[in-house]
Amino acid sequence: MAKGRKYEYRAIQDETGGAWTAEITRRVTSMETVVSKSQGGFATESEALAWGEEEIKSFVKNLVEQNVLRTEVQEEKAEKARRYRENRDKRKSVLTDKVWKK
Repeated sequence: MAKGRKYEYRAIQDETGGAWTAEITRRVTSMETVVSKSQGGFATESEALAWGEEEIKSFVKNLVEQNVLRTEVQEEKAEKARRYRENRDKRKSVLTDKVWKK
């Protein structure tokens, strides 16, 4: 399996041949690509590519930060569930001991 970049940027010239649009694209499958962010109105291709290069850096940085936060929340939930199961098991064992000791 080939390992490619999931996010790329590209510059596209409009139909009239005037302005350029920069797009950040995401590879969904090997056959499908989706535009995640775009900005138009650039006078030259190099301006559009420069915007794309800078924007993709901040875009990916934000994704990494979101993933870190999401992981922290999931770990907190897992810890809370573990503590709940431990306390539930302790309560069950205490109740079971009381029943059997009578």
